[in-house]
Order: sequence, then structure tokens, then C-alpha cells
Amino acid sequence: MAATIEDINYKEVMEYSLDPLIVHTHLKIIYINKAAETFFRASREDVIGASPLDIFKDSSKPAIIKRISGAYSQPAKVIEETIYRMDGTPVDVELYCHPVKIGETTAIQSYVKDITEKRQQEKIHDDMTRQINELSATVVPLFEGIAVLPLLGAIEQERAKELLEFVPVNVQKQGVSHLILDCSGIFQFDHLVIDSLLKIYDVLNLIGVNCILTGIRPQLSMEAVKLGVNLNNIKTFFSVKDALNYLGVVK
Repeated sequence: MAATIEDINYKEVMEYSLDPLIVHTHLKIIYINKAAETFFRASREDVIGASPLDIFKDSSKPAIIKRISGAYSQPAKVIEETIYRMDGTPVDVELYCHPVKIGETTAIQSYVKDITEKRQQEKIHDDMTRQINELSATVVPLFEGIAVLPLLGAIEQERAKELLEFVPVNVQKQGVSHLILDCSGIFQFDHLVIDSLLKIYDVLNLIGVNCILTGIRPQLSMEAVKLGVNLNNIKTFFSVKDALNYLGVVK
């Protein structure tokens, strides 16, 4: 007789799973697989019978209780949470749970995924982004009183805020009277980019700094026209060299 899906030994499937799995009902753990034993650093005997709430911070428990209650009727959304192993070690995880029938009883099967490495990679990425943003707000001196600010990559909300905050400060610290904003390295020109450039331009003018834009591609001009922004009163040049020529330091 041909095998059917109903013939699958589900408990065996759970045991072979590489992800920690917990089955609980009425806030009482009734099963964990081998991966969960390893993850929680405890034997099944130590875990079965305990409350699934024991692994959560006290501040998280009310939301987890509500989440578990809803999961008896439908799967809960994946969330990220900090939980505790049985030795008290905190760990960042993704949690997913759904209802599962055990005879006439409805239980909850919870999946636990360690995201420690993911969080570490996110931190590395965030640190790199922060460093790049700091570098992108670095004013580079060229001649006495003349400096250039190379704008590179994408300009999103947070970076635009940092540019507006740090550039005027850096310019004043370095005694810059002419600043060239070189836009040739900007990936995409949109409303945020144009707004950021105009704000920096206005702030620099208010503190007595002559601001010049270079590397303005046709896309920026077209986008400015669409947004009703007038660039006629802003000094713009094709390249940094052209701007320096205008300032009388390069022929």
C-alpha cells in the first residue's frame, strides 16, 4: 500500500529539526526537541512541565501571554525577542508559533531561531554606515579658506540630518569661507536630496560661507524643475576644477 502524508511520524520530524521546537499548552511545556535541549542548555526533564513564560523578561510576559492566547486559533506573526536560556544567558531570537492538534487537545508549537549572528551583522553594518556618514560630512581643505565636501552614495533621512548638523560646524572650525559641495558621487537625486542641498546651502550662506555646487547632473536640474525649485540663484559648475577656476586658484 502506498504511503500517505498521514503516515508521517511527526514527532520524528520534530526531532530531526535543526531549529529548537517547543510544544506547550495551558502555559505548560509538554515537549521539546533535541535542538531545544542544546539551545536552552537543559535536559527535557528539566524543561517539561515548566511554563514557557519562564524564558521571557518580566516586561515581555503580558504581551507573550496575549500572543499565546491568540495562537490557539491561528498562527502568530514572527517577532524578535530577548529570551533566557536555563543558565540565565540572554539571547536574541525570532519566535514563531502556531496551533497544533494532539488528539483532542489544541497545543502551541513554537519555533525558536537564534539571531545573535544576524544582530552582530546588523551592528557591523550600522557602524559602517555611521562611519561612512561621518566621512561623508568631512570637509576637505584644498586651499586657504577653500574646501570641498564630496557627497557620496545615497542620502536618506538620517544622513541628511547628520549633514545639516555637522557640515556647518566643521566649516566654521576650519575657517572655510568658500565650500564646494560636489554632488558627482550621489547615486540618486530626489526630493530629499534637493531639499538637503538647499538647506545646507542656506545655512552656510547665513554663517557667511560662499557655497558652490558641482557635479550637478541633468537629472537634478529636471527633478528641481518638477518640484518647482529655482536653482538660478545657486552657483553651480560642472566640476570641482571649474569651481576652483571661478575662485581664481586654478587656471
